[in-house]
Amino acid sequence: MDYTAQYAELNKIIKESEHIVFFGGAGVSTESGIPDFRSKDGLYNQHDVRFDAYTPEYLLSINCLEDEPKVFYEFYRQKLNGEGIEPNAAHIKLAQMEKAGKLDGVITQNIDGLHQKAGSVNVQEVHGSTLRNYCSRCKKKYPADYIFKSDEAVPKCKICGGLIRPEVTLYGEGLPQDAWQNSVKLVANADCLIIGGTSLVVNPAASLAWSFRGENLIIINRDVTSADRMAKLVFHESISKVLGMIELD
Repeated sequence: MDYTAQYAELNKIIKESEHIVFFGGAGVSTESGIPDFRSKDGLYNQHDVRFDAYTPEYLLSINCLEDEPKVFYEFYRQKLNGEGIEPNAAHIKLAQMEKAGKLDGVITQNIDGLHQKAGSVNVQEVHGSTLRNYCSRCKKKYPADYIFKSDEAVPKCKICGGLIRPEVTLYGEGLPQDAWQNSVKLVANADCLIIGGTSLVVNPAASLAWSFRGENLIIINRDVTSADRMAKLVFHESISKVLGMIELD
C-alpha cells in the first residue's frame, strides 16, 4: 500500500503537536528478534512439548509462580531471556524524538528494557521489566541476569531463602502504580498519541487508547486493531519503517 500522502500528514502532525506520547507493545521489539505474543509466529504459538499441558497465560501468571515454580522458571528462562538483544530502528527513533523535544515519553507493555538501552529517558514500564529481580520476602534486589544464570531450578534469596522473582507484572497481578499513574497523566496531557506494535487486547493497559482525548491518534500495527476506526492515521506497516519517515529538524 502506498502511504505517501499519509507520511506527509504524519510529519505535519508531528511538527504541529506539542505533547506527543508513544504507547507500544510487543510489536515494537519483534524487529530486534524478540517474538511477540499473539501473531502466528509469536510466543504463544511456539509449541513446546514441555509446556503443551499449560496455557501461556498460566505459565506467566502469579498462580504458576506460586503453585508450580519449577514450571514457571523453566518457561521464563527459555522464552524471556533477552541477552544479546539490541534496540532496533524504532527504539532509536523514539529516543531521538525525545532528545529533540518532540516526545514527552514512552509507555511500554514490553519488559525487555530496549527503550532505555536505545537512550529513551521517560519510559513507563506498565508491565515491569525482566532486568530487575528481587526477593519476594525481604525485597533484596538481584542483578538483571540473576535468574537466567542461576543453576537453581527455583532461585532462592541468599539472605532469607525467599523466592527471587522478576519485577514483571504477571497475569493475576495489578500494574505497578507509579508507572500506571504516570502513563495516565502522559496520555491525559497528550495532543498526539502514537500507538505502535500492540493488538490492544490486554487490559488495563489497552484502556489508555480509549482514554485519549487529544486530536491526533496514530496507529501503527501490522494487523487491524479495535482503535483503528478512531485514529487520524492508520499504518498497517513495519513500525520501524513508519517511524523512520518522521523528519526531525
